[in-house]
Amino acid sequence: MSVVIVGGNDRMVCQYKDVCKDYGCRAKVFTQMDRTIKKKLGVPDLMILFTGTVAHKMVICATSEAKRYQIPIVHAHSSSISALRQILDTHCSPTK
Repeated sequence: MSVVIVGGNDRMVCQYKDVCKDYGCRAKVFTQMDRTIKKKLGVPDLMILFTGTVAHKMVICATSEAKRYQIPIVHAHSSSISALRQILDTHCSPTK
C-alpha cells in the first residue's frame, strides 16, 4: 500500500516513513509547498493531510489531485506519530 502524507513537521519526516514501513506501507512525505507537487504526488492508495501544519494552497492542490484520481483522503489536525498510527490502524494492518 502506498501513502502520501501532506503537511507535518520537517524534523519528523524519517519518523513518519518508519511508522508507515511498520505498517507495510510505502510513504512519500511533503511538508513544504513545491511548484511540482502535483507531478510528485502520484496515485497513492491513501492520502493523509495534517491540516494543522500545512499551507492552505497545498491543501487545495492535494485535494484536487485526490478528487481527480479518486484517492481516499484522511484529515488529521495533529501531525503527531500517534495520530498517524491511529489513521494507519484503521486503513492498514501492522506487519510486525
